[in-house]
Amino acid sequence: MSTEASEDTVPMPDRIEVTLRRPWYGALQRPTVVFDGRGQPAQWGTGSWRITGTEVSFEVFLFNRMWRYGAASTTVTAGVDTSLVYRAPLLPFLPGRFTTS
Repeated sequence: MSTEASEDTVPMPDRIEVTLRRPWYGALQRPTVVFDGRGQPAQWGTGSWRITGTEVSFEVFLFNRMWRYGAASTTVTAGVDTSLVYRAPLLPFLPGRFTTS
């Protein structure tokens, strides 16, 4: 019997890691992540999502009781460095932004 890995092993799925940075004024709102068209609540800090296709859309926004703000969106390609940082806007009427870490 061989100790080498078999060709039938399933590779680890591609994942994207996103760090959500809280704004300086300490917003009490939690961010919402829209990943591949599906919205999901998130928390400040680092989280990861599975990339299911070759390219997926990724959007983050903040929401208070009256309006949505701080939106930023990007397209993530599988196999490329998938480590992003979302920075909330300095003022609640400005857009957020993504940077690579």
